[in-house]
Amino acid sequence: MHAYRTHTCAALNQSAVGQSVRLSGWVHNKRDHGGVLFVDLRDHYGITQIVADSDSPALPVLEKLKLESVVTIDGDVKARAPEAVNPNLPTGGIEVFAREVTIQSRAEELPLIVNSAEDYPEETRLKYRFVDLRRERVHNNIILRSKVISSLRQRMIAQGFNEFQTPILGASSPEGARDYLVPSRLHPGRFYALPQAPQMFKQLLMVAGFDRYFQIAPCFRDEDLRADRSPEFYQLDFEMSFVTQEDVFQAIEPVLAGVFEEFSGGKTVTPAGTFPRIPYREAMLKYGSDKPDLRNPIEIADVTEFFGNSGFGIFDSIVSRGGVIRAIPAPNTSEMSRKFFDEMNDWAKREGFAGLGYANARGNQGPIEEFAFNFWNGDADQSISGLVIDGVPAQQRIADEGANKDSVLGFLKGPIARHLAPAEQAKLLKKLGCKPGDSIFFAAGKEKDAAKLAGAARTRTAEILGLIEENCFKFCWIVDFPMYEYDEDAKKVDFSHNPFSMPQGEMEALETQDPLDILAWQYDIVCNGYELSSGAIRNHRPDIMYKAFEVAGYTKADVDENFSGMIEAFKLGAPPHGGSAPGIDRIVMLLADEPNIREVIAFPLNQRAQDLMMGAPSQVSPRQLRDVHIRTVEAPKEG
Repeated sequence: MHAYRTHTCAALNQSAVGQSVRLSGWVHNKRDHGGVLFVDLRDHYGITQIVADSDSPALPVLEKLKLESVVTIDGDVKARAPEAVNPNLPTGGIEVFAREVTIQSRAEELPLIVNSAEDYPEETRLKYRFVDLRRERVHNNIILRSKVISSLRQRMIAQGFNEFQTPILGASSPEGARDYLVPSRLHPGRFYALPQAPQMFKQLLMVAGFDRYFQIAPCFRDEDLRADRSPEFYQLDFEMSFVTQEDVFQAIEPVLAGVFEEFSGGKTVTPAGTFPRIPYREAMLKYGSDKPDLRNPIEIADVTEFFGNSGFGIFDSIVSRGGVIRAIPAPNTSEMSRKFFDEMNDWAKREGFAGLGYANARGNQGPIEEFAFNFWNGDADQSISGLVIDGVPAQQRIADEGANKDSVLGFLKGPIARHLAPAEQAKLLKKLGCKPGDSIFFAAGKEKDAAKLAGAARTRTAEILGLIEENCFKFCWIVDFPMYEYDEDAKKVDFSHNPFSMPQGEMEALETQDPLDILAWQYDIVCNGYELSSGAIRNHRPDIMYKAFEVAGYTKADVDENFSGMIEAFKLGAPPHGGSAPGIDRIVMLLADEPNIREVIAFPLNQRAQDLMMGAPSQVSPRQLRDVHIRTVEAPKEG
């Protein structure tokens, strides 16, 4: 018999009744029923119930053991009584009567309970991560991660990609986030950098003549952490030669859609070949974000045209200074209490904005509202004199009801509505696709600020109203990113996204177009509001690269100095190429339905980039510092 086990703790069922078996695992739970002790024995694979009574020599040993001690059990498989069968366990039809127990390791007092779903502070969970990983949810997340990576690898190979490894120790780059630096012992005063991504190496593989590359690549960025960001992460890095943007899409969509379908647990997934392509400017207008959550049905609209001379001073002033007004429809909210709208305004202020205006569309209940609804859905440009309601001229109806024109034709209520003529209100509502009983929130300011507030308000409104579609993964591509943007601080044009992307229109565009109108062959993959990756068709021509950097104010010497490896390689024959790098951690986070990326990483750092379990970053000895020619200095004291 094997030294530790004949079966795993998930392998036994009623077909094994009568067998003598040996199991090893952790004492997951104990239940003392007065002379009969039930022990749930757990290993990586599952749980088996162990029984020890007064006839079993194992009873006194098991009684004294603390939870999470490791034991080996020798015993006989017995069928459970019908009323004791647990249909929720693969082993729920049997139990093992313990004849002998061997203690492999005794556990001391636990810092957190493994057999409980109780929440614990993150500091405790990360300091004792090896215990936290025994808990079912986290354990399953790490297994899911392994399976997802295996599936990604198989799907990429099936698509004709070859897996290569690129260096971990490389050169620091002046672009992107902060590097993690590694001092060199052999070259005093010089440093390696851990890769933020294998960007240059994978492009050089294309220059070297390899056609389709991929790698499950570790990446490192010394940046502030968020729920969906870690300083150390992995991505499905890939690159392809002789491809257009559409070729890249067709190659990766089946991989991503296939993995999500495989592990979605029955949730619907956007089919491969149907990922929507949304231009960047359209995304920022309609969703207020370049990573839109398409499960949210609300769409933002630009309504700047209705203001400027409306008489509503705040909005008119913003428009006169070049700002914009964005409107966010809120379905079926016009009859909600004032508290709802006040809380939305307070929320906007807490987010750092001036506030969130609103207006309510009238209902469709009485004769005036009915008339307004008919007019609203008709031709809003027709004059009051030409309107006839139920055979009665509108002017006569107004006179008969003793009402003024605005009370009859006023479609919106609220302080903002008072400054818009009825016909303008009708046009506004039609543009937004509103119906009676809806409300509208307004975000105003500089274009970027208004888009940011409108996007956040779109999300918050949908969450409060329960509008976000459940049980689905909705993918899209964001395309046509601007190549350049105007840097207000530096007062100059600079790259907006990736300086190594091919501009649409290539050299001709760089020489003839306004830089702020030039688009790049850049694209992002987005799923349920999370950016999974950025990618691009690369600029593989030295002449176009020099010109692209010249437009942003960089000299030929700047390019040669900072990107010598890349530019010199391109001078020796480079194919057109492109790729992307979907983030594995975020993919698993979505599939596991976890709110934080640390829940799907075996040994994550905390929010301050510390490993509480291993004590990293740690101090090192003076000798170690001398070896790498480093002297430390104290950080300046705050205040």
